[in-house]
Amino acid sequence: MAGRPQSLDENVFCIADLIEHSQRRLSKTAFEYIGGGAMDMITTQDNCNSFNRYRLLPRVMKDVRHVDPSSKCWGKKTAFPLGFSPTGLHGVAHKDRELGVSRAASKANTPMCLSSWANSSIEHVVAQDTQHTGVYAMQLSVVEDPEANLYTIRKAEAAGCKALWVTCDLPILGRRLNEFKNKFSIPQGLTVPNLPPDVDFRDTGKSSRMGYDRGMTWDRVRWFKQHTKMEVWLKGIMDPEDARLAVEAGADGIIVSNHGGRQLDGISSTLSALPGVVEAVNKRVPIHFDGGIRRGTDIFKALALGADFCFVGRIALWGLGYNGEAGVALALKLLYDEFYATMTMVGVNKVKDIGPQHLAWVAADGSLVRLADKKGHHGQRDGQLSRALAKL
Repeated sequence: MAGRPQSLDENVFCIADLIEHSQRRLSKTAFEYIGGGAMDMITTQDNCNSFNRYRLLPRVMKDVRHVDPSSKCWGKKTAFPLGFSPTGLHGVAHKDRELGVSRAASKANTPMCLSSWANSSIEHVVAQDTQHTGVYAMQLSVVEDPEANLYTIRKAEAAGCKALWVTCDLPILGRRLNEFKNKFSIPQGLTVPNLPPDVDFRDTGKSSRMGYDRGMTWDRVRWFKQHTKMEVWLKGIMDPEDARLAVEAGADGIIVSNHGGRQLDGISSTLSALPGVVEAVNKRVPIHFDGGIRRGTDIFKALALGADFCFVGRIALWGLGYNGEAGVALALKLLYDEFYATMTMVGVNKVKDIGPQHLAWVAADGSLVRLADKKGHHGQRDGQLSRALAKL
């Protein structure tokens, strides 16, 4: 058909297709580990479903000959406002592991944050950035032993990471029922090289020093900032009051995240939490968003609600499961094309111009409640919309 772009793959035309076809190639245990969440997975599913509660408000007769989807992350220009958030054990999906994800990210000028529980060392992941376009961060699952935390921090700093993502919502591990039922464990042949070498990573419960730190308070933010030159970002902020406290504690940035619904089930989606966090922070630090993105329109909606940048986690693993590094590259290209098309059809030329004027909330009766008028003032949002959000 005239005007239709050429397909990128004979099987996969969107992320939903990628999930379907990766399932065909992965074991049941691996696929359910990747897509699983805590308990009944209410929050995991709501992360995705929340995007459907908003509608785009396109404007026509706009000059969109020069749409520019580029953005910035940690001071560096990126292809578009999307990066890879930390997900553990990429080796369960494909032999390319995090190294393949890093190569795909580098070639697509996409940021990447590596999990503490990655199957590849941070220095080897960063070394895949042969294009010198990528920007990297390291996630830290905080444990009781300060020296164990410092081991990971020092490795990340030596590798040239820009930011440290301190996970805040991990005092204990969430109850992921599929992992119980499938007796999931780290496959033989895989290691976790960003943890101290003397740690039995297959059973960290044997060592009290490797237990997740249940005593984390806001004072710890200052400790992290004293022990690294990297920016310190807090991942797992969902409550407006926690967002205010994070800024006051000295966090360099916030990631609105609920761990992909893999920790506490029954809490709100990240998209529902985003507006409250944005209001509380009031532009004092950047806000990045993680959770439920499956389409280019989802990226657009998160930005319109106030996120400065977006991240995806499971998509990297589904890409690996489908076709290794090439599958990850395909996923990025699909999301880029969808986001570019969304900007073009909504009538926006620059990412910085995306705002609440481009969104409406779907009310209970099916009517639309505009988030802002064309001047950017929060018209009806303080009324019907805010009451609806409060009920989520």
